[in-house]
Amino acid sequence: MPFANLKVPQAALSKAQKAEIVHRITSMFVDYFGEAARAHTMVLIEEVPDGGYARADEVFVIPAAYRAKE
Repeated sequence: MPFANLKVPQAALSKAQKAEIVHRITSMFVDYFGEAARAHTMVLIEEVPDGGYARADEVFVIPAAYRAKE
């Protein structure tokens, strides 16, 4: 079973954007493994809350301008 686990900042993606990611990743797996993989593909999008991750020793908080608008 193909499995993709993505971690993104909380509120960075809209529901429509998450759905598009799921469809595109599923299609990519089908391209690699064949149509039979579609029914068994799992895509997990985890939202990491502000302050829950860091880069270059700096805790990240997503700016309001980059939050998804539903």
